[in-house]
Amino acid sequence: MRTAIAILALACTAGCATHGTTMQHPDAGISTIDWGTVDGKPVHLWTLRNGKGMTMRVTDYGTIVTELWVPDAKGRTADVVLGRPTAADYVARTQYFGCTAGRCANRIARGSFAIDGKPYRVTTNNGANTLHGGAKGFDKVVWKGQATMTPEGPGVTFTYVSKDGEEGFPGTVTAEVTYVLTARNELDVRMTATADAPTVVNLAHHSYWNLAGHASGSILGHELMLPADRYTPVNASLITTGAIEPVAGTPLDFRTAKAIGRDIGLLPATKDDPGGYDHNFVVNGAPDAMRTCAVLRDPASGRTMTIRSNQPGIQFYSGNFLDGIPGKEGAIYRKHDGLCLETQAFPDSVNKQGVPGWPNVILRPGQRYEHRMVHEFR
Repeated sequence: MRTAIAILALACTAGCATHGTTMQHPDAGISTIDWGTVDGKPVHLWTLRNGKGMTMRVTDYGTIVTELWVPDAKGRTADVVLGRPTAADYVARTQYFGCTAGRCANRIARGSFAIDGKPYRVTTNNGANTLHGGAKGFDKVVWKGQATMTPEGPGVTFTYVSKDGEEGFPGTVTAEVTYVLTARNELDVRMTATADAPTVVNLAHHSYWNLAGHASGSILGHELMLPADRYTPVNASLITTGAIEPVAGTPLDFRTAKAIGRDIGLLPATKDDPGGYDHNFVVNGAPDAMRTCAVLRDPASGRTMTIRSNQPGIQFYSGNFLDGIPGKEGAIYRKHDGLCLETQAFPDSVNKQGVPGWPNVILRPGQRYEHRMVHEFR
């Protein structure tokens, strides 16, 4: 039985905290229920409401956003993230739905790298390569959650301590992920980390989006704009080559908004790749400044999501490996039924240290990794 274990009464009075012109809505709130166990540890499910039509549910297993209800222009709400029905279903097969990917998101070639000349081998779980932190990355562990009312809206902060040697990575890393639903109808995601020894850190939020609703079918009619003049090409095993090339004249040119399905046929399936988009784009502008990274629009519902971030790249993945996965409310997720837009450092950057144009992903003691991405819905 689901048991309510914590409810915060969050009515805002005239004296509530503000930030700029933002104020907590009087109907904003947070509640928490038991949601089973994973690895013998209790798992919880938080419900956040911003009082302006948005509701989010998120669990401390992998910091997974399980639901995100967003109103359209007429006030009709839909759950716009793909997901699984229960915690046990996420354990059985997550597909990285809604999680925090880490300690190193995306791929590391051959599961190997060096820091200060010392070689390391980490778990390979994607053929010969490492994907999203290895066999048991940050998406597959139970984090410690703490609900809070921020000046901008209800939030939950999750903390996880990744011990030295976990999945082969050096150093103990303390990571925090905070989700806030703001009164401006934004999902604000903030990820931070510190380490006690030099290590690699590159976290990413990994929701699968369908702005028409999670069970509505293909996203190929969604229109996408990516303000990126360049991208990082990959080889046959989806490992970046080290080159940075222009998108002009390629199917990857989203500098002007276009339907995702318009050019996807120019990226056909191969023996090892189902085809479609799975590419890192180099976002225009200063790589550490908050700026627009993507604008996604569903013409049918009119919903638009604008993503801003302080990361150098954004991975656009068109749900190519979805193969009939059972989802929430009896939905079945097939190829291209959802898409990911993951702000990040470039894939396999740890093996491109010193290459011009490539970001640093080595976190050292005394430094603080900071990654923010804001999803604004209209």
